[in-house]
Amino acid sequence: MDPTSDPSLKSFVPVEEDSHFPIQNLPYGIFSPTPREDSRVGVRIGDQVLDLAVIQDCGLLDSANLPADILSYPVLNPFMELPKKQRRAVRLLVSGLLREGEPTLRDDENLRRRALVPADSVTMHLPVAIRDYTDFYSSKEHATNVGIMFRGKDNALMPNWLHLPVGYHGRASSIGISGEDVVRPHGQTIAPDAKTPSFGPSRLMDFELEMGFFVSSNSFQGDPIDVDQAAENIFGMVLVNDWSARDIQKWEYQPLGPFNAKNFATHISPWVVTMDALAPFRSTAPVQEPEPLPYLRESDRHTFDINLEVHIQAENDEESLRVCSSNFKHLYWTMAQQLAHHTVTGCNMSGGDMLASGTISGPDKGSFGSMLEITWRGTEPIVLPGGAERKFLADGDTVTMSGWCQGDGYRVGFGEVSNTILPARNLQ
Repeated sequence: MDPTSDPSLKSFVPVEEDSHFPIQNLPYGIFSPTPREDSRVGVRIGDQVLDLAVIQDCGLLDSANLPADILSYPVLNPFMELPKKQRRAVRLLVSGLLREGEPTLRDDENLRRRALVPADSVTMHLPVAIRDYTDFYSSKEHATNVGIMFRGKDNALMPNWLHLPVGYHGRASSIGISGEDVVRPHGQTIAPDAKTPSFGPSRLMDFELEMGFFVSSNSFQGDPIDVDQAAENIFGMVLVNDWSARDIQKWEYQPLGPFNAKNFATHISPWVVTMDALAPFRSTAPVQEPEPLPYLRESDRHTFDINLEVHIQAENDEESLRVCSSNFKHLYWTMAQQLAHHTVTGCNMSGGDMLASGTISGPDKGSFGSMLEITWRGTEPIVLPGGAERKFLADGDTVTMSGWCQGDGYRVGFGEVSNTILPARNLQ
């Protein structure tokens, strides 16, 4: 077992049992201690952020032979692109410093005051300079639900769906983090009885419960990544809310797929959970039938057991409603298959590229990962705690997604991605 994942480990930093950030997690993020200070790399532990720039400056990571000031950068990219062995050395050193029996940081009041900052006092930033973004469509349950709605039960899955991970090229520039607002987009839509489209704010705003992973290093054009080597190219994961404007999407998606219905906003959780932290939660991936082509066949096929929830809270409500409880392990196509398929043509990847899963739906209505499915195209509205009905999302609604792996007496979690919908801008 990786010594940093030992369930018996405890930190001198207080950590509640249901916290997403015990010593077994140690996710990376980019934060500013105060609005006037530069952003840098931190690690979350309980309700504190460990300032790795301070820790490196004090020489406590010297044995990892890191480049100077690499943890003072305003993005994780330079650190992500280090060899995995070097990154693991950092994780081991940080884990050691935070253990309850280690006095180096625990007993040095001055250093502790400089290096440990309350999480609720910092400003979080986008953790990675995302150079490119691809969104997949990897949930068989979601694809089947959408197919039934639009094509009928007999033609739910398109002929190619069981043979390859379907995806589209997203827009990296409009990716933000939890806490940012999302403005309702304008676009072209067409009424059911109309012959020509009209222009105006989207009326059918939706969330999509997804997860994403960051590519850790560059690959060369013309050199595909083997499916059994793909894991070596993945740094860590985040929660993803891939907002959708369903009425804009309905009009524009044929023949080339999503465009303006998706490019206005995507939000992610600010803490990147490493694959080392997730390793104890490996799970069997769904059986694939028919067997995929050889380049997509995994010798060690697995996924991860990550619990996922979505809550919606109306602007004037005091409580939220849980509208979805799903799990990452439902996905038919794995991260390794997504990355292998993405590069099989020779497409080159860059460190910091983000690949998202597509909507993660489970086998029953309580696990559907979008309002499109939950309300079945608006025919089965939900009722929020304050009594308001929702077919799709309204202005002022806050959508909060959370995710965690449940260990023996501890959780390894992602925190939240939580964002509020603002009214469309006046374009007159």
